[in-house]
Amino acid sequence: MRKFIVAVVGRPNVGKSTLFNRIVGKRVSIVEDTPGVTRDRIYAEAEWQGTSFILIDTGGIEPDSQDIILAQMRAQAEIAMDTADVILFVVDGKGGLTAADRDVANMLRRKGKDVILVANKIDSPKLPPDFYDFYELGLGEPMAISAANMLGLGDLLEAAVSKFPKVEKNAEEDTRLCISVIGKPNVGKSSLINAMVGEERVIVSPIAGTTRDSIDTPFTWNGEEFVLIDTAGIRRKNKIYGDIEKYSVIRALSAIERSDVCLMMIDASQGVSEQDKKIAGLAHEAGKGVLILVNKWDLIEKDNKTMKEFQDKISAEFPFLSYAPMLFISVHEKQRLGKIMGMVKAIAENRAMRVSTGQLNSLIADATMLKQPPSDKGKRLKIYYATQVGVKPPLFSFQINSRELMHFSYARYLENKIRESYGFEGTSIKFVFREKGEKTDA
Repeated sequence: MRKFIVAVVGRPNVGKSTLFNRIVGKRVSIVEDTPGVTRDRIYAEAEWQGTSFILIDTGGIEPDSQDIILAQMRAQAEIAMDTADVILFVVDGKGGLTAADRDVANMLRRKGKDVILVANKIDSPKLPPDFYDFYELGLGEPMAISAANMLGLGDLLEAAVSKFPKVEKNAEEDTRLCISVIGKPNVGKSSLINAMVGEERVIVSPIAGTTRDSIDTPFTWNGEEFVLIDTAGIRRKNKIYGDIEKYSVIRALSAIERSDVCLMMIDASQGVSEQDKKIAGLAHEAGKGVLILVNKWDLIEKDNKTMKEFQDKISAEFPFLSYAPMLFISVHEKQRLGKIMGMVKAIAENRAMRVSTGQLNSLIADATMLKQPPSDKGKRLKIYYATQVGVKPPLFSFQINSRELMHFSYARYLENKIRESYGFEGTSIKFVFREKGEKTDA
């Protein structure tokens, strides 16, 4: 099940980033008493009473500003609103209601989303005289909090979580494999989906995906049903959205959460950009299957070394995706499109693969004999036992004598050994290390 999304919005300098950091539990956003400091969205996973969700921090909204940067910040915040399940509208409870607050409130009402009005900077039980002016916004009762002093945050989170869409317990589980097509604007995402669905000639009318506004396209391949999620479907007529690259992250975020395998598209004619890395990083961190598609390969002048050189470049730029296979395609020329679904199916099977405990421990024993575990001050790392405790992505639990002795490099060595034996191409592998005597989650 996808994680729900909560967006923190409001005009500049009302304490949005401070609230974000308090909820997340660490300093992620820059906090500075200057309007406009948070110029880009920040994402983080948060949790309240066992319910996890994604929290989005946004730059301040100044609805009537003609400044280009402020206009872009407003556009970012609007996309966050479009994507969110719940919106925390933060106002300055001490400073009182402003015309800009009214404008933001009008914007929020048009969205038709669940909104919680948050009056920040209320440091005492006694409310300021003009506190009740916030009722004029027509967004319900303001919740008085102080993000800086951690006052009222529990009630706020309780209210936010209570507004998440309810999932019917008896609802039939959708077992269709979901494939999201992610990447920067104009890399060919929609064209790829049209080509894949049209090629199979089993098109089902595209239906509105969810409140996320992505487009879900069910289709059949080799007699099996799948769902393609087109993140390019999140479009607005407002010119301010344009094709600014940074907006593509929010477009990808919820689609990635809902998917099993992500098709990460890269424009061969432009190479790998920072934005490509951000989007690919979201898929990796979410533990999804990843297939890298290098599109517009027909536009590249090639010799017998070109593809290998490009592969090496991508590997250098995406070291965290070393497990992801690459396919060089041209949607326009229909080159290698027929290979995509076979690779997707293989990746999905790898994400669900299980290794028996006996085989795993035999492999680990051989690996530790080939390369002795690290030691420090006369104490050597010991691996007593290993078992696979989860799938999608594969999760392995190791019982060891000391976490401090399990160096990152040795964990990577063990991962490489597991991959040498079992492949797991296209999926990340997660490890959890427990000291002897700790309980496992299995």
